[in-house]
Amino acid sequence: MASTIEVGGPGWTDAHLELYQRTNGAEGHFVDFTRGGGSRETPCLILKTTGRKSGEAKLLPLIYGEDAGRFVIVASKGGAPKHPVWYLNLDADPKVSFQVGDKKYQGEAHTVKGAERERLFKMMAGVYPPYSDYQARTEREIPVVVLEPRGEIDTL
Repeated sequence: MASTIEVGGPGWTDAHLELYQRTNGAEGHFVDFTRGGGSRETPCLILKTTGRKSGEAKLLPLIYGEDAGRFVIVASKGGAPKHPVWYLNLDADPKVSFQVGDKKYQGEAHTVKGAERERLFKMMAGVYPPYSDYQARTEREIPVVVLEPRGEIDTL
């Protein structure tokens, strides 16, 4: 069931993280993105990266899709001209942890290119249709990132 968090409202990402963690993914895993052009039950995971400058752990909710046991995320930043900071952090250190529902994983992230990028971007635009509009409004190629689970963990 979708959470009652208002996507785009003040502090929504912090509220989403808190709900996801407090309920161990039972709530917050699906978010109502209808306000932003998505569906009522858009799947979200929690990604943990390491800040490339600070060295500190960073947690954030991201829309995801699944492909052959891997998890796919999109570095759209709403079609802004620059990549999101979390993507720059992944580029600097691809070792990540992430939570999908009640499962927590350690793994590695990599950006896909070419035909695989096109296939997965199309898949993700099916999960969240505004991605196509975001790509149309920017000159940069929006990165598609695959998270490869390397094992389950107990905590993020």
